[in-house]
Amino acid sequence: MSDTTLTKLRTQTKVQDKSKTTVSAEVDKVIIGSIAAFTGVVGLWSVACLMSALFQAGGPLNLAAGYFKALTGM
Repeated sequence: MSDTTLTKLRTQTKVQDKSKTTVSAEVDKVIIGSIAAFTGVVGLWSVACLMSALFQAGGPLNLAAGYFKALTGM
């Protein structure tokens, strides 16, 4: 018979009880989230406007031609 010895390895883990978040850090998170959301809305609006312009002009070539006509005044 062979002798078997079981051993346990103990490791110490430290759990941080107190987190040091300040009010300004939370406010900054809300502000950054609001700016990101507003940027997304503006991006979606610009894509919608471009698609509408493409539809109204009759295609990308007609849109480009109309744009250059508007810039030059011809």
